[in-house]
Amino acid sequence: MPKPFRKLQHLLQGRVAALAFGLLTSCLPAFAADVLVTSTRVWPAPDYTRVTIESQRPVKHALFSLDNPDRLVLDLEDVALSATLNELAAKISANDPYIKGVRVGRFKPGVVRLVFDLKARVKPEAFALAPIGEYGHRLVLDVYPLEPPDPLLAFLKNRETSASAANPAEAAASAPETAAPPVIAKNESPAAPKPAPRAARPPSERLITIAIDAGHGGEDPGARGRSGTLEKHVTLAIAQKLKERIDNEPNMRAVLTRDGDFFIPLHVRVEKARRVRADLFVSIHADAFIKPSANGSSVFALSERGATSVAARWLAKQENDADLIGGVNLGIKDPYLKQTLLDLSQTASINDSLKLGKAVLQEMGGINRLHKNYVEQAGFAVLKAPDIPSILIETAFISNPDEEKKLKNPAYQHKMAEAIFNGIKRYFSKNPPLAPPQIAKNP
Repeated sequence: MPKPFRKLQHLLQGRVAALAFGLLTSCLPAFAADVLVTSTRVWPAPDYTRVTIESQRPVKHALFSLDNPDRLVLDLEDVALSATLNELAAKISANDPYIKGVRVGRFKPGVVRLVFDLKARVKPEAFALAPIGEYGHRLVLDVYPLEPPDPLLAFLKNRETSASAANPAEAAASAPETAAPPVIAKNESPAAPKPAPRAARPPSERLITIAIDAGHGGEDPGARGRSGTLEKHVTLAIAQKLKERIDNEPNMRAVLTRDGDFFIPLHVRVEKARRVRADLFVSIHADAFIKPSANGSSVFALSERGATSVAARWLAKQENDADLIGGVNLGIKDPYLKQTLLDLSQTASINDSLKLGKAVLQEMGGINRLHKNYVEQAGFAVLKAPDIPSILIETAFISNPDEEKKLKNPAYQHKMAEAIFNGIKRYFSKNPPLAPPQIAKNP
C-alpha cells in the first residue's frame, strides 16, 4: 500500500476509535445516573394501602389515574429496572382492600412505569421522604378509598354484632316468623350444656369507650430489642389482649386505633379516639435506652409546661418522631391537628390523665419494677386530645434483654393487659363518667 494511503488509513482508524470512545463515554453517565431501588414494601390496611420504594437517591416521579378499568400509573425517572422493583408484584396480597396487582416495566428510555390495577376507584397520594434512621430516600404511594372508613360507624356495627353473639335468644326472638327452623345434627345432643353468655349490659349503665393505641406500626417499627423483637409487634399484641379484656365487661367497649401492622399518623390516632367519643385514650409502647441496664415500667401524661425530667423530654421527642419515621406528607395542612395543638385549655383532662396514670401505675407495679413511681409528663403529640384523658404507657424496656424476653412472652403480655385494665377499673371506681357521650347520627 502506498505511503499516503497508509497515513490516511491510520488517520481514519484513529478518528473511528476516538468517535467510538466518545460515544461509549457519553453513554456511561446515563447508566451511572440511574437510581438503584434498594427495597420495596407494601402495607395493606382498612384505612389505606401504602407502597414504599426505597432508593439510594431521590426519585423523580409522576402519578396519574386511568379509567375503564381503574388503574394508577406511577412513572419513575432515571431508575434502574432491577429485580428489586420486579419483586414488587409478588408483594401485593390477594386480600389488599384497594390494589389488585401491579405491573412493572420499561415504558421508554429513562422511565420505568408501574401500573397498579385497582379493585375500585381510589384517591392516591405520592410524596418523598428524606433519609431518617435506618431508611434511605423513600418514595411513598398512599392509596386511600374515596370514602374513608368511619371509625364511629364501625364501632357501632361491632357493638351490634357483639350484642347479637352474646344474646342469641334475643336475636332469634327478633328474627322473622318465616325463618327456617335450626337444623340439629344427628350426633348432637339437644340437652348438651351451653356456655353461659356474657352478662348483658344493664340498661341504666352507660357504655364506657376506651381507645387503645398500639404504638408505631408499618414503616415505623419503633424500638428494636437485642434479639430483634420489634416494638410495633409487642404493642399490638398487648393492645389486642387489653381490648379483649375490656370487651368482656358488660358496660365497656374498646376500640383499637390500628388492628394490624400498618402506620397511623399521630394526629389520626387522636382523631379516631375523638370520632368514637372515647372516654379514655391509652397509648401502649415499649421503652428503649442506649444503656441495656435501664428497666422498669412507666406511665406518662401530657404536660402544658414542659417535661418533668430530661428523660421524659427525650422520650417525648423519640415518640413524636414516629411521624417522620413512619412517613407523613408534610405538604398537607391539617386544620384538625392545628386546632388540637393550639388548644391548650385542657387542664381538666390533664388532671384526669394524671389520676388515670396513677391508678394504672399502681397495678403495673404488681407485675414489674417501676422505672419511676409517679406519673411523668411531657409534650407527647399523641396525648393532645383536649377533651379525652390520655396516658402513654411504656410497658417495659425492650432494650433490656431480660425485659425483652418478658415483652415477647404471651403470658407476660396478658398480665400487662390485665394490670392496665385493673388500673382503668380503679380509676372509674373513683371517677365515674358523668354525662353520656353525644353520638351524632350523621358524623
